[in-house]
Amino acid sequence: MALPRDLIDIGTIYHEPAVPDFARGREILDRFPDARRIEVPSHWNIPSLHGNEGSVEDWVRIKRSTLVLGVKKGLTMRRNGRSAHFIAPSTSNGCAMACAYCYVPRRKGFANPISVFVNVEAIGQAIRRHAAKQGALPEPDTIDEARWVYDIGENGDLSVDAMVSGTVRDLVALFRDIPNAKASFATKAVNRDLLAYEPRGSTRIRFSLMPERIARIVDVRTSPIAERIAAIDDFVAAGYEVHVNFSPVILYEGWEADWRDLFEALDAGIGPAAKAQLKAEIIMLTHNADLHAVNLGWHPKAEDLLWRPDIQEAKISEGGGANLRYRSPWKGRWIARFKDLMAERIPYCRVRYAF
Repeated sequence: MALPRDLIDIGTIYHEPAVPDFARGREILDRFPDARRIEVPSHWNIPSLHGNEGSVEDWVRIKRSTLVLGVKKGLTMRRNGRSAHFIAPSTSNGCAMACAYCYVPRRKGFANPISVFVNVEAIGQAIRRHAAKQGALPEPDTIDEARWVYDIGENGDLSVDAMVSGTVRDLVALFRDIPNAKASFATKAVNRDLLAYEPRGSTRIRFSLMPERIARIVDVRTSPIAERIAAIDDFVAAGYEVHVNFSPVILYEGWEADWRDLFEALDAGIGPAAKAQLKAEIIMLTHNADLHAVNLGWHPKAEDLLWRPDIQEAKISEGGGANLRYRSPWKGRWIARFKDLMAERIPYCRVRYAF
């Protein structure tokens, strides 16, 4: 796929010393021959990117023009239990898109362009070994009816990563040949090159959806919501399992009417095959005081929606971070109302989990 220059136009590549030793590293470096190359000791140790408050002013430019290449050190699988059974070692982190609620800047610093890990073979071998040890899924559960599910895109968007290298194609091929496992990743971008990857039912794509008028404010540099919905039938026909993420659900005056309109658009935009296999995740907004401060530096309009201390409370995440979520027990009531709206407009769409 030709890179859309408004999304990716790489001018600078930071890379660890070992990157050219890997075939994937050489492939990516060759793809951007005119990019300035800067060798760094670690993909995490780039002062001009990570922790540099001044980069807030260049938030979008950095995402468009900068790429980081490294070697993934930790290859362990983490248990999940919500979206997947296991979180696979990331082949990337960061993103060229700029969603205002993204959690990655909280961990990486003020700028988080795409970082790609080039030791793809080692990551694939680790996944294959782990799946072999699991044996068959003991019984159907809310994650899958027959196979272990591995989230392969926790810290980025693989639809965009596929515009940079062949790693996503490799991952789809990997799971095609593992009989007891399935890959899964969420995306806010439509990359139709993925239609040729032949997943054969072994990769689940979760298109993230929210009301269009809100997406235009907080889903910065992503594919339009209508385009994501229009792609669902094609991805089902290409052999993907396609679910939807209603994520994040942001509360504001009029949210119910906007989501009702979205459900009607989804119902009108997909056919019987997609509807028969459609499932959803409902994820209420989680925010963060540090991210709030970052957003005020580049996109304060988004904070009118995201920063609502009147209806939010402190929450310590699984990783130990201090975040904000909608207050309990109100959150439970809002989730129940959300499910009621789904039942009215898209009753065939089963809810896999909500939180």
